[in-house]
Amino acid sequence: MQGAADHPRKTIAIFLMLTFALSAVTWVPQIREGKLDPIWVTATMWSPGIAAILTKLITQRDLRGMGWMPKPGKLLGLAYVLPILYALPVYLLAWTVGLGTFDEGKWIVAPGLSPPVGLLIIASAGLFTSLLSALGEEIGWRGLLVPELTRLTSFRNTALISGGIWAAWHMPLLFAADYHGQGTPILYSMACFVAMVLAISIIMAWITLKSGSLWPAAMLHAAHNLFVQGVFDSATVADDRTNYLTGEFGIGLVITIAIAAFLLIRMYPIVPKEPT
Repeated sequence: MQGAADHPRKTIAIFLMLTFALSAVTWVPQIREGKLDPIWVTATMWSPGIAAILTKLITQRDLRGMGWMPKPGKLLGLAYVLPILYALPVYLLAWTVGLGTFDEGKWIVAPGLSPPVGLLIIASAGLFTSLLSALGEEIGWRGLLVPELTRLTSFRNTALISGGIWAAWHMPLLFAADYHGQGTPILYSMACFVAMVLAISIIMAWITLKSGSLWPAAMLHAAHNLFVQGVFDSATVADDRTNYLTGEFGIGLVITIAIAAFLLIRMYPIVPKEPT
């Protein structure tokens, strides 16, 4: 008799039910307060990971097939630097044309240290913390959802379906808390965010299937949060127009991430590796 592990649709359904049920518990206090809370945000980000682990234990009694092995190293390196490559041009453009200004003081972490040294320290020290939270999501989205979807459909559909679910999962906090662009219409924030998530989901699916591991996606997610939110956003003094271009709710990252996704899948076609 076949179990749910032999039926990707059942496995995905169980995972999504558990993910949204667990996430709802963490959404409620943030929606009630109308703002994000760091502790509850971490709990929210770990909801997909916990749901994925429970799903695997329910359906196949073990945690095989989620890509636990951190291989290969070159894709981990790519995952770390890629957010710099697609984010830096957006912020350089904003600073150059006057859509906000660059505050180098945000990159000075101690007297006598230059901004580049400060940036290096921030990028190194913040990565571990960022990875701890990003890992929770990626165990779910790329450790379980992407591999299961590939058993049902094409790479393109896998990337877009997983991206659509990922974007929808963010919507309660985007609409009912303060997780959206400041100074821009909520619908603009939503449209840019969804487009960005769909674009980066192509890269996430590509790097997961290319490596057979969830760790490159976790590294990419952590580095994205670190550099976009913790480095470039924090060093930008915004005005009323800045957030139309920069950040996760601006049009700039939509364009640069889409270009990065297009180049990666054209230059390095997918030859999926079986996750272990």
